[in-house]
Amino acid sequence: MTHNARQRFRATPKLKLRDKDADDAAFSSRAANPKLSKSRGKALDLQRTAALIDRIAALQDKLYAQRKQKVLLVLQGMDTAGKDGTVRAMFNRISPMGLRAVPFKAPTDNELAHDYLWRVHQHVPMLGEIAIFNRSHYEDVLITRVQGWIDDDECQRRYAQIRDFERMLAETGTVIVKVFLHISKEEQRERLQERLDDPDKQWKFNPEDIKQRAKWDDYQRVYEKAIRETNAPHAPWYIVPANSKTHRNLVIASLLLETLEGMELSYPPPHPDLSSFTVE
Repeated sequence: MTHNARQRFRATPKLKLRDKDADDAAFSSRAANPKLSKSRGKALDLQRTAALIDRIAALQDKLYAQRKQKVLLVLQGMDTAGKDGTVRAMFNRISPMGLRAVPFKAPTDNELAHDYLWRVHQHVPMLGEIAIFNRSHYEDVLITRVQGWIDDDECQRRYAQIRDFERMLAETGTVIVKVFLHISKEEQRERLQERLDDPDKQWKFNPEDIKQRAKWDDYQRVYEKAIRETNAPHAPWYIVPANSKTHRNLVIASLLLETLEGMELSYPPPHPDLSSFTVE
C-alpha cells in the first residue's frame, strides 16, 4: 500500500528548495514506528520497495501488452543526487521489454547542430513503453543558464517551448512524471569525497564536479525557476528527498506505482477467433 506520494511530494507553485528537507523520511518504517532500529527500519523499507517494484513490474507487463499508452519518467538533480542509483534500484527487477533508460550527456557536435529538443524527441517512449530520462531537456535551461550560455530572454523562450513539447507528448498518450532528487550540499560533499577515497569509485569523479559545486546556490535558483515554470497537471514535478538512498527509492517506487495504477491498464481482451485453435 502506498501513501499518496503524488500528493505528498508534488512541487508547489511557490517552490523554495531551501524549505524542503532533503532528510525527510516521511514514508520510512521508522517514521511510522520510531522504536525500530536503523538497521531493522532499513531492512523493512527495502522489503517494501521490492514489493512495490513487483507490482510495478506486473503493471508494466500490461502496459506493454496493451500498447495504448506510454510513460516518461524524468530524473533530474545535482551531481551525486542518485540518478544512476535510482535507475539501477528501480528497474533491475522489471522486464527489459518495454523499458528503456536514456542517459543524456553533454551534446555532441551533431546534436548541437540541431535545436536542443531534437536529441530528446527521438528518445521519448513508444506505445507500451516506459522511458527513463537520466537528465533530460531540462539541462538546456539549467547548466546553460548557470554558465551564462543563454540569457534570461532565451531561457524564457525555452520554458515556453518545453511546456509546448510536454503538452504535445501528453496529448499523444504519454504520461509524464518529473522527479527532482533533492540532496543537501553537505550530503553532496560526502558523496564526492567518498568517490575520491574509494579507488573503485574514483572513475565516477570528475574535477568539473568541484567547479559546479561552487555554483550550488545558482543551481538551486535555476532549478526552482525551471520547476515553477514547467510544473503542470499533465507534466507534474515531484521533489523527492534523496539524502537517504533507501527512502528515495521507496518514494519513487510509490510515485511510479500510483501513476501506473491510475492508467487503467489491462491485458488486451481474448481474440474470439482463437477460441477454436488447439495446439497439438
